[in-house]
Amino acid sequence: MDTETRVGLLKPVGLFRSLNGAALTALAEAAREHVVPRGEAMFQQGDEATHGYVLAWGRVRLDQVTAEGQNIVIRHLGPGDMVGMVAVFRRMPFPATPVALEDCMALGWGAGRFAELMAAYPPIAQNAIAAVGGRIEELQSRLQEVATQRVEQRIAATLLRLANQAGRKTDAGVEIPFALSRQDLAEMTATTLHTVSRTLSAWDQEGVVDSRRSSHLVIRQPHRLVEIAGHA
Repeated sequence: MDTETRVGLLKPVGLFRSLNGAALTALAEAAREHVVPRGEAMFQQGDEATHGYVLAWGRVRLDQVTAEGQNIVIRHLGPGDMVGMVAVFRRMPFPATPVALEDCMALGWGAGRFAELMAAYPPIAQNAIAAVGGRIEELQSRLQEVATQRVEQRIAATLLRLANQAGRKTDAGVEIPFALSRQDLAEMTATTLHTVSRTLSAWDQEGVVDSRRSSHLVIRQPHRLVEIAGHA
């Protein structure tokens, strides 16, 4: 991939907002391409954070295994999202494993080289603070949901969050454009597979969602999910 193509991929990324052409060119030239086939991991939880990445295309699921051995789906990431950058910023091991949901390509930088780029171009650091703050706010919101909301509200809120992050409007409704298993949804909402299956089946019958016809869930009545989540 040539430098111009890389610049085109990096320009809309929030982490690099407000950078001029020279800065984007420097970032593009310093980046290394990292191809991740579907089903494989970019790196493993606990690995040393030697590199940070930005997804150029494809989608990944962040999996975290607890001390008790339970897997938790942290979030889903798509084009333009940071992968592993927070660990690089904090100089700590990677806290989760990003698994490719489809064939992916990421642009990556070594931790030392990226620190040099941040020093040379201060807007990167400012944007990084904003991005990390957004992640923290999302996690706080999810913790509050687990502590205060009924399961149906948590599932509805999670689907709305995914739709806001990556949803694609279609004639049938808002499509979540990646495979989202019921087990994934159970892990994201701190509930059981049985409860998620029961809830989605009821919503399928009501016409609120369509989770049966393909691997991509479609929200047919977003306004109804807003009501269930208590956001109305």
